[in-house]
This record gives sequence, structure tokens and C-alpha cells, in this order.
Amino acid sequence: MNALTEPAEAKPSATARPPLVRELLLVVGLFLVYKFGRQLVTGHTTEAYHNAGRVWHWERVLDLPGEGSVQSLLLHGDTLAHLANTYYATVHFPATVAFLIWLYLRRPAHYIWARRVLALLTGAALVLHLVFPLAPPRMLAAAGLVDTAKVYGPSVYGPPQTDTLSNQFAAMPSLHFGWALMVAIGLIVATRSRWRWLWLLHPLVTLVVIVGTANHYWMDAIVATALLGIALAVIHLPHRTATTAGRAQEKLTPAEPKENVLVGAGR
Repeated sequence: MNALTEPAEAKPSATARPPLVRELLLVVGLFLVYKFGRQLVTGHTTEAYHNAGRVWHWERVLDLPGEGSVQSLLLHGDTLAHLANTYYATVHFPATVAFLIWLYLRRPAHYIWARRVLALLTGAALVLHLVFPLAPPRMLAAAGLVDTAKVYGPSVYGPPQTDTLSNQFAAMPSLHFGWALMVAIGLIVATRSRWRWLWLLHPLVTLVVIVGTANHYWMDAIVATALLGIALAVIHLPHRTATTAGRAQEKLTPAEPKENVLVGAGR
């Protein structure tokens, strides 16, 4: 009788959230390392322009569409160019932070996975920035593109010679695109809504913005995608969420009561 009425074994608890203070220190530390690390490339002007010419040549060899074809869409009026510059300046970092906060609060296991992927992606990007400084297409005369931020505003960059807050010669890979793509992938795998695929609009709009504003080449986005793919291959998704763990346990719990019933019946 006791065997029949004994409750099933408690389900495993959901993945515990990492300590908040530790996570804040990790994320802020990663951001500071990235920001200060980018400054190590500052001053490599000649090499950055030389690499820009090489990237421009490679894109023409690969028959990639010209960045100017995208920019021409934004130059039909001041409004589109201004909106694109605003998106470039204000969405990139806040969207990524909001993504991590939501995962931390609602999907702790996915948060740990996403944070590790972003850390690996950012670290790899920093190494590439150090070994391959690259001037953006808005600085390359051969590209014939307009610096939309300078003409239409708003701009997050000052003159390269006096801008001490950012390194404008770190165009490849584009973390604007890499982070946006990871945000979309992370939300798609962490949610179940049939509308979740619409999150891909974020990296798509980001791609149009970074190319159309002449801040990045197509190759910058391609390399960012490749690095993200490697990071995703190395750091696997959590195998079991709290929900799937609970379901698995529910399927297993009837086995023990059945065994106990047989023992009681023998008596």
C-alpha cells in the first residue's frame, strides 16, 4: 500500500542562475578587454589602408555585390540615412545586453551557453583586429562611398587622428553583425513561438545598416559569420532544459511503483 501511495521522486530543479555579481564582472570585464584591446591597433594607419585595398580587391574577384548598391538605397532622402546611422549607433550594444539579461532571468542554461559563445566570438575578433587592421569602406577612396554618419548624423566616431575612444581600423570582423546574428540564434533556440524566426530581421537589418553606412565591407560580415559558426560548433547547446529534464523524469517515475506493486502482490 505504501508503495502505491508513495510520491514519485522529486523532479530535478531548473538550472541555477550564476551569481549575479560574478556575471556582471565577467561581462563588464570582457567589454573592457575588448575596448582597450582594440586600442592596440590604433596608429596602424598605413597597414589598415593597405588591407582595405586588398579586401576591396578580393570582393571584386569574388564578384560580391558592391557596397554602393546598398548605400544608394539609403541616399534617396535624409531620413533613411539618419535612421540607419541611429540604428548603428544605438541598437548594437543595448540589444545584446537586453538579450543576455533576458536569458539570465528566463533561460539560465541558455544564458551560460550564449555568454560563452559571445565571449569566444569577441576574443577571436579581437585577435583578428590585432593581426589584420582594416580601414572601413567610408575611408577608402577607391570605394567611392559616402560617410553617411558624417553627412547625415548621428556619428559615433570622431576624426581618426583624435578619436581616443574607439579604434576605427577594426572593421574585420564586424561584431555589429556577429553579435546581432548570435542574438537572433539565441532567441530562436531559447523560445518556442512560431514567430521566433522573425528575430532574424535583427541581423538582416544590421547587415543593411553596416554596409549601407559604409562602416563595413561584405567580407566583414562573412568573416563574423564564420567565427560565430566555429564558436557554436565548439560550445554546444545545453542538452537538457528544466522542462525536458522534468518530462524525462516523468517518463521514468512509473517504473518504480510498478515494481513495488509486484513485490506487494507476492506477499
